[in-house]
Amino acid sequence: QVELVESGGGLVQAGGSLRLSCAASSMFAINYMGWYRQAPGKQRELVATINSRGRTNYADSVKGRFTISRDNPKDTVYLQMSSLKVEDTAVYYCYVENVYGRESWGQGTQVTVSS
Repeated sequence: QVELVESGGGLVQAGGSLRLSCAASSMFAINYMGWYRQAPGKQRELVATINSRGRTNYADSVKGRFTISRDNPKDTVYLQMSSLKVEDTAVYYCYVENVYGRESWGQGTQVTVSS
């Protein structure tokens, strides 16, 4: 049983920055935390993940621009997004995977990048 609370979405101009956060409340210890996104008419895609040791993985489309981090005592994951592009526009979903492999999803937060 996991509850996720997302924040930080909004409207920004191309080249700008946003910082997303997601605070988790989990019955069991958390292994992976991460972010997915879904643009209109497209499938949900992985953006970035981070494990409990701080090891990260990024989609090629965001490498060098986005940074994922986590605060383990607070069970909170962040996504610092810089040099934003119009194509980054999507609903961003936080997700958590506990040590037993169960995944939980946030409700999503809208990120809109204007030219």
